[in-house]
Amino acid sequence: MIGRLKGILLEKQPPFILIDVNGVGYECQAPMNTIYNLPEIGSSGIESPVTLHTHLSVSENAHTLFAFYSLEERSLFRELIKVNGVGPKLALAILSAMNAIEFVQNVRQGDVVRLVKIPGVGKKTAERLIIEMKDRLKNWSVPANGNDLDSEAPFVNSSNVEEAISALVALGYKQPAASQAIKNVGDATLPSASLIRQALKNM
Repeated sequence: MIGRLKGILLEKQPPFILIDVNGVGYECQAPMNTIYNLPEIGSSGIESPVTLHTHLSVSENAHTLFAFYSLEERSLFRELIKVNGVGPKLALAILSAMNAIEFVQNVRQGDVVRLVKIPGVGKKTAERLIIEMKDRLKNWSVPANGNDLDSEAPFVNSSNVEEAISALVALGYKQPAASQAIKNVGDATLPSASLIRQALKNM
């Protein structure tokens, strides 16, 4: 089991990232809340060292490595995939649509309406998440500084809009809806991660 990676961030194409660990490139999938905390590639011309907590998902067709900025986020991911009908892809979409604190609050409040806005989460799945996760999250505590989503990346990628739309599509949103959501943000000069974050908040 690969539990942690420490290396140089080479690529960031949400939800995929590539990390060089002593010459070996590890391709991982990461929720948007993790990607928000990663440095922009090429923003300073300096290599960007990162440390991420990982979860290896093994299926008949693939071995997929998921990466998380905090241990709390990885723990929540592992709890989510224990829920009947929730696989790694859906868990990734959930943690991209809201951070750990927001998810815990939604479950405790029984907010089905908020959960069904996430691609792949229907009413029955939302209700199952609330029922099955409520007891598991009863004593859950997430440090505020473990999910700091207010940091802004100063570097603006020339293809930021295309990257943002592609990321939303990869998370399960339809192309027209993804394009409209990015357009509704109203500021195409924002970094792709910021565009995605604002679009997800508005969807």
